[in-house]
Amino acid sequence: MANHAQAIKRHKQSLKRRDRNRDVRSEMKTTVKKLRTAIDEGAPKETLAELYRDAESTLARTGRKGVIKKKTVARRVGRLAKAVDTALKSAPKAKAKAKATAKSPVKKKTTARAKKK
Repeated sequence: MANHAQAIKRHKQSLKRRDRNRDVRSEMKTTVKKLRTAIDEGAPKETLAELYRDAESTLARTGRKGVIKKKTVARRVGRLAKAVDTALKSAPKAKAKAKATAKSPVKKKTTARAKKK
């Protein structure tokens, strides 16, 4: 433990900053995780847009507060935007493919032995 008054004060300040940064970082991780989960589950466009807006805002706030670097914020926001864009582009194709397979009934193959019986 520090012996000088200034060192004690700096230690107290560092503990306060640590707690504050931990809360901000936790909130950031939660919003990003919600967005990633929605992308994986194939959420609708409106939901993805709202979650992306929240995640981008939280990341920007985290960067402004100095918890993570600004270039890290830019990289993460870019990757999230790319993931959302990819999810939105692939969603209609996946649904159309699912409908196409559901409409066409599967025919059983008949073998020569089955015909003889």
